[in-house]
Amino acid sequence: MRVMIMAAGKGTRLRPLTDFIPKPMAPIVNRPALHHILALLRRHGFGEIVINLHHLPEAVTGHFGDGGTLDLDIAYSFEPELLGTAGGVKNNERFLGSTTFLVMSGDALTDIDLTGLVATHRRNGSIATLAVKEVADPSLFGVVVADDDNRIVGFQEKPPLAEARSRLCNCGIYVFEPDILSHIPPAQFDDFGSRLFPELLRRKIPFHCAPVDEYWSDVGNLGEYVKGNSDAMEGRVRVNVPGHEVRPGVWIDDRTEIDPSVRIEPPVVIGRDCAVGNEVLIEGPAVIGSGSVLGQGSTVFRAIVLPDSVIAPGSVVIGGVVGRQLGAPVQG
Repeated sequence: MRVMIMAAGKGTRLRPLTDFIPKPMAPIVNRPALHHILALLRRHGFGEIVINLHHLPEAVTGHFGDGGTLDLDIAYSFEPELLGTAGGVKNNERFLGSTTFLVMSGDALTDIDLTGLVATHRRNGSIATLAVKEVADPSLFGVVVADDDNRIVGFQEKPPLAEARSRLCNCGIYVFEPDILSHIPPAQFDDFGSRLFPELLRRKIPFHCAPVDEYWSDVGNLGEYVKGNSDAMEGRVRVNVPGHEVRPGVWIDDRTEIDPSVRIEPPVVIGRDCAVGNEVLIEGPAVIGSGSVLGQGSTVFRAIVLPDSVIAPGSVVIGGVVGRQLGAPVQG
């Protein structure tokens, strides 16, 4: 089964980070968010992938290339003008072929059971199956309303909590039959949520949702981005953390020098080629990006330090995201 990863958006809710790197390249425990999506696909046996790009595309193509290092076959689709979620999929109709295919957002953090999702879709026997996750506050998401058989009967876009008809949010992960492509006009902007799915409802074409229990976050703003890093370090989502776990909850990658006087309170991830000076305190959850320098007596407390950053001696970093060269590549 072939896969399309949607990675063309500008990620405006994650600004200013996304002014310098595309959202799928935002590092989660020192690897791009997209790396974790690709690793998940590989674990579930998917190998042929196309990724659509628009904002800073060379950051993605330069990092992942043809996918060989991940044992994947990756192609790219460039959009000079954004085509939207459905329009981007239609633009890759020739690649996706004439069989069932999977579409995923490239900037989410998840360990969803993709094999189970596809199996559920096949049992449904409908044109589309949407992965959905129950959330505490549906006002932040597109909400899916379904009947007792999980057939979709309605949508709400970020409804006020008191008016929400459901707590199931759309995860941006879809299994489609190729017939879906006949419902999308070519060479123009089109969107799943605002146009295509409501059109299927109006035409009484059955399609379904599949509630998932696994971790999912859209990492949609800086707060959620920081939380996603923390959740990855604390094992709430299954991802491969780079480096060596030198003690429980502390990962240190290759060629990093750490003074013996440094105090580290887990969970902490320190990337490769870092220099951590004497009397430094790192209290987790914290991520130190590759190539970073932490000066003598500095403190990093519950924060993300992006790659190639320099924390001056005696400085104190408390919470949030800090960096000097936000466009620097991240390992993966």
